[in-house]
Amino acid sequence: MGKRLPTTPRSRVRNSLRMLFLRSRERAARIKMDGYTCQRCGVKQSKALGREVRVEVHHRAGITDWESVIDAVYREILVGPDGLETLCRDCHKEQRKRE
Repeated sequence: MGKRLPTTPRSRVRNSLRMLFLRSRERAARIKMDGYTCQRCGVKQSKALGREVRVEVHHRAGITDWESVIDAVYREILVGPDGLETLCRDCHKEQRKRE
């Protein structure tokens, strides 16, 4: 078995953010709002065998800097072990109240 990296790989962070978006309520709401229809050509999503069509959601403004988004995840969430503390549920709840 290979040696584990000291931090979560950037590719895994990017994939997790992608999965978060794919399962988001915001994405689902946009698809529903558009009636499961492509807003450019008018094709409608279909699950009919042999005629499957999937619609996707595109960020109009684009995600201009994935690297800065991933950097923010490392800075705010995936901090090193020195920035973390192991607590029981009750102590964690108390600590959150104080913050």
